[in-house]
Amino acid sequence: MSGVLASLSAGAGGDLGRFVRLSSKQQQLVVQPRMGFSDPVQMRKGLAATRNAAGPTAGTLTLDSYTRTRDYASVRRALGAGEPLNGFPLVTAGTAVTRGVLADLSGPDFPLQVRHGSPDPRDVVTAMLQVGLTATEGGPISYSLPYGRAPLVKSMAHWREACRTLVDGCGPAGHLETFGGCLLGQLCPPALLVAMSVLEALFFAAEGVQSVSLSYAQQTNEEQDVEAIAALRALAGEFLPAGVDRHVVVYTYMGVFPRSRAGAQLLLEQSARLAVRTGSERLIVKTVAEAHKIPNIADNVEALELAHEVATGYTSEGVPEPAERSQTYAEARALILGVLNLHTDIGTALLRAFEKGYMDVPFCLHPDNAGRSRSYLDARGRLQWSATGRMPIGAMVDTRGGEALTSNGLLEALSFVEQTFDRKALELPGRLAVSAGSP
Repeated sequence: MSGVLASLSAGAGGDLGRFVRLSSKQQQLVVQPRMGFSDPVQMRKGLAATRNAAGPTAGTLTLDSYTRTRDYASVRRALGAGEPLNGFPLVTAGTAVTRGVLADLSGPDFPLQVRHGSPDPRDVVTAMLQVGLTATEGGPISYSLPYGRAPLVKSMAHWREACRTLVDGCGPAGHLETFGGCLLGQLCPPALLVAMSVLEALFFAAEGVQSVSLSYAQQTNEEQDVEAIAALRALAGEFLPAGVDRHVVVYTYMGVFPRSRAGAQLLLEQSARLAVRTGSERLIVKTVAEAHKIPNIADNVEALELAHEVATGYTSEGVPEPAERSQTYAEARALILGVLNLHTDIGTALLRAFEKGYMDVPFCLHPDNAGRSRSYLDARGRLQWSATGRMPIGAMVDTRGGEALTSNGLLEALSFVEQTFDRKALELPGRLAVSAGSP
């Protein structure tokens, strides 16, 4: 790496918000992998391959799980023993090594984002600013409930500090993507995902962040997803302050992936069409290898280029606008207002909402989650509420059709997408429904 140890100026990681905005004006979907390697040489190769993939791409440094929990001693032990980590150790790698990874790769035409999964991102934000990176993601709720048991009050304080560090370090170029639209990845009715995405974006904006993206994870029914993203866009316009740059980012399905190569391709293709159909500006892809192994560089490039090909060839009838008429919009708006009415400070309001059970994520075991809400899949594969707990949507939700999920029912729901797309692949001529791990 010694030959590429070049100094990066502030902002050398590119302005993600600006890049996405310019790509959108050219009617191009930005595609991005979820890639991270502990070896600096491999990480650099992955970034270079992403940059050189067809279509507009954004690069990713996904960090390792020890860094996520600030267990830097374990990072150092693993690296010292030559053991691979499941991501790049940004905090412990040191600025010289990271600058070597990034040199001559990142910039205005290839922005980079740090993805980490930490309820305490203070060290991560400091480390990324030191090497000229200005974009990351997460949130005080969405990076606490699924990933650990740390009290939300601590996560909130840590995220406040991290937001202010980001703003102080790079001003309007700083970008934060809320992970709120991906809570637990599956079996969460979309109204709660939409509400959390908007609320975390509001939190970022209140802390001075001027560029945000609002996430939504592809779920179990395409028409319900279209409805949800329309609601997300409408509510972001309704509640976010004027002047805050924003875009919508869709995630390819975050749950159990199809086991066949053809089924996995079909699912990825549908997520690309969903992004175009809803006017979303960026797509985080998954690969055909997801059900079998940790994806390598070639797997990621294949996914990026397939998504780009589908997005380029898909002609949308225009961005749908059913938000004001949809059940998802009504529920999400009620949830947002229910939180905002608790306190003028959005962070305090979110904490009180979870204390009171006004926000309640189904099947989430975090100690600060009330755990009274439940969901189920109806006959059309749409996510519905079977219990709303104390959330302020009880009067507008009919839970009579939903029975409490048994353990078998939960497993069936979790495997619904996997089985649906593997079956679709078998039904389509010309699709080889072989295992994604097969040669």
